[in-house]
Amino acid sequence: MTNLNYATNLTHLYLQNNCLSCIENLRSLKKLEKLYLGGNYIAVIEGLEGLEGLRELHVESQRLPLGEKLLFDPRTLHSLAKSLSILNISNNNIDDIRDLEILENLNQLIAVDNQLLHVKDLEFLLNKLMKLWRMDLNGNPVCLKPKYRDRLILVSKSLEFLDGKEIKNMERQFLINWKASKDAKKISKKRNSKTKDASNSY
Repeated sequence: MTNLNYATNLTHLYLQNNCLSCIENLRSLKKLEKLYLGGNYIAVIEGLEGLEGLRELHVESQRLPLGEKLLFDPRTLHSLAKSLSILNISNNNIDDIRDLEILENLNQLIAVDNQLLHVKDLEFLLNKLMKLWRMDLNGNPVCLKPKYRDRLILVSKSLEFLDGKEIKNMERQFLINWKASKDAKKISKKRNSKTKDASNSY
């Protein structure tokens, strides 16, 4: 990626399906809003420091060596924390996305066909990303976990679409009520067993 220094007014940059193996020489593109890098050979998302207006980053389907996964440089994530609103990291063998918690203004996350496995990790992330309204994780092993959809809807008030399917108010309300009644049952069960223990000790 060379000779881009002069293009200081560039807002969109399309570099999909080339032979790029690293992200470099973009620091002078201060007005860049959308960057498309899908289908390259990039192993680490880095070198985006200083691009404070970047709103969209598309890095899907990198052609990585077998068994390798796409990684994020913490400095780059830090520099995109305020600006990034759309991130596409699909089909990159990724098994953990908790690092993305820093992207506080993210509203769309597309991470289909990766290796995400744990609902707990996603609950952690959704607790942090308060503006996320669309998340697509189709094709990840985690989607097959019991109560996967229910748990994610319960943890995020902002989510409107999960895996391409709309979250209706009725669905969310039903789950909230169901959880509340389940919690109430747990509490009364605990109380009853405490009372029992107390009466047994007399």
